[in-house]
Amino acid sequence: MTTLTPAQPGAKSGPNPVQRALGAALRSREVAVAAVLLLVILAATAKSQNFLFDSDGWRSLLVNPSILILLAVGQTAVIITRSVDLSVGSTMGLTAYLTGRLFIDTGLPAPVVVLLAVLAGAALGAVNGVLVAFGKVPALVITLGTLYIYRGIFLTWAGSDRINASDIPRGFQDLGTAQVLTIPVLTIVALIVLGLVGYHLHAHRAGRELYAIGSDPDAAVLYGLPVTRRVISAFVLSGALAGLAGTFYVARYGTVSSGAGLNMELQAVAAAVIGGVAIFGGSGTVWGAAIGAALLVTINSALPVIGIQDFWQRAVVGALILAAVVLDRVLANRQERKLADARDLEPSVTEIEPHATTSTGGTR
Repeated sequence: MTTLTPAQPGAKSGPNPVQRALGAALRSREVAVAAVLLLVILAATAKSQNFLFDSDGWRSLLVNPSILILLAVGQTAVIITRSVDLSVGSTMGLTAYLTGRLFIDTGLPAPVVVLLAVLAGAALGAVNGVLVAFGKVPALVITLGTLYIYRGIFLTWAGSDRINASDIPRGFQDLGTAQVLTIPVLTIVALIVLGLVGYHLHAHRAGRELYAIGSDPDAAVLYGLPVTRRVISAFVLSGALAGLAGTFYVARYGTVSSGAGLNMELQAVAAAVIGGVAIFGGSGTVWGAAIGAALLVTINSALPVIGIQDFWQRAVVGALILAAVVLDRVLANRQERKLADARDLEPSVTEIEPHATTSTGGTR
């Protein structure tokens, strides 16, 4: 009969759930980026209290990142599959102009216009996904090409034309300034989208499979995961959110010119990387990407208040990106070393077997 020995009086119990949660939070990239964001806000507010406490300052602080948050969330879904979507800026500009033309030429109600813009963005994303999945060409090359194609279509269609605020229905423009309990409506919508995508990635099988594909594409194929379908779906999501960002752009600024969305793809990638999304795929969260987006936008508005020149503003953003990439590699190497040490410490079967048998009595 096996006897259970009580725990030794001097034995130390493991950390309780609160301690484990606190330790995980302190090691979290999202918490670190959020802390930097908070420091930037505090520094700018110390220099000028209007940065935060003025009514327009508070609204701008919340609403300005909303467009980039949508792009960064879609970009995250693509990056975790070990791809990248460089066409989101052009997609956003094209769908923003489409939104304006639909209001001018058709008179459709705003919800229908928004839906059509999102579907158009999803279609452009599907083109990227199909080319990447079936063409077996790196996403960097494919989406760099579609970046210029979509921008060329935009410029050819728009020409010297410009969508003016007077062309947009007043009710739709009001969405750019409307608030609920001092929180801008655009920010609320962006947070809802963030929550839905974040929940899908972490709670649904299809979302978790994106991480598996990014961690090891070959293993994902051998395991039988629908790699092609999942990669296409990630690009469709990125395009759809870029289309929604295009409608946000119209509501926020009221005017659309040929420069709409220019270089936004670089900001989206930077926001995701700074927020802890590994550029090599397989890890990262949309929460971190959203915080990274907020940090990038806030830096651009806060550093001039602090008195830092434009050159150094760009240098700070570049330094953040480099620091994020270096940190990713350091953490990845540390994790690999831990796994290697754990394998080395595992006892062999021959070492376990002599101690694995339990005697229930004397031998006969």
